[in-house]
Amino acid sequence: MPSTIRPSWQKRDSGLVARMILSFAILSLLYIIFLSVLAYLGLGFVPITIIASAMILAQWYFSDKIVLWSSGAKLVTRDQFPELHDLVERIVARNNLPKPKIAVINTRMPNAFATGKGPKSSIVAVTTGLMDTLDTEELEGVIAHELTHIRNRDVLVITLASLFSTVAWYLMQFGFYGGLYSGGMGYGGGNRNNSGGSMIIIIAVAMLTWVISFLIIRAISRYREYAADRGSAQMTGKPIKLANALMKITGTIKNIPTRDLRQEEGLNAFFIIPALSGSTVGNLFSTHPPIQKRVEKLMEMEASMS
Repeated sequence: MPSTIRPSWQKRDSGLVARMILSFAILSLLYIIFLSVLAYLGLGFVPITIIASAMILAQWYFSDKIVLWSSGAKLVTRDQFPELHDLVERIVARNNLPKPKIAVINTRMPNAFATGKGPKSSIVAVTTGLMDTLDTEELEGVIAHELTHIRNRDVLVITLASLFSTVAWYLMQFGFYGGLYSGGMGYGGGNRNNSGGSMIIIIAVAMLTWVISFLIIRAISRYREYAADRGSAQMTGKPIKLANALMKITGTIKNIPTRDLRQEEGLNAFFIIPALSGSTVGNLFSTHPPIQKRVEKLMEMEASMS
């Protein structure tokens, strides 16, 4: 019996994994340097760290409720959307995944997102516009993409990666306003001048940490979108269907008035495709890779199957 060789895209993408590991390594080194500088300057950053950590962890814990509320998504039963429930059940059954809760957003913009703290408490939301735009296999590809985000615990990963970035942001705010109102920015005697110098260093280090970590976290988010596209192709065995879906979604979004898209812009990080996409330079700050590159990778996967 001849052996069957699996296409390379069905295996682990070592290059993508290496880039994510490198990004996290750089981020970790950056945070170690950041905390070391604060400790050297004698800043009591523990209370700020505790406060910022509590805030971001609370945001993660309530993320599903926050996103559902802000997007207008409503949880739906099998009686309301039997075909959608059947589609999700087929995917999770084939891939040995727990079934997520299903939500629907009543909007003509075609899009989808996943949220939740883990595979057993997850939610997949799709818009009515998405169901009207895509055929069954294309919709399957999009839902498989979102299920990959859930399987990979991407909400938790990005939350933890953002932790010290948030601490740096609050240090910038507290440092600036604290120095401004206490006269610690150079007003008064020698001690105040020393204090003011330390405060300037703290604000500068916090700002640099926040900017660099912002860019790295955006890169990690883009890598995880590629990973979710790859996971969708592995789950369905039909990468071309997700590619078709991405192109259809992009084409439909272009015909929606910008005013309507701006209402959804705050959820760009969650959507499979941002409601509003920036310029080429703006891709550096984007949470998603360019659609053209995502489609090209999916087409390469499809071509390797023949």
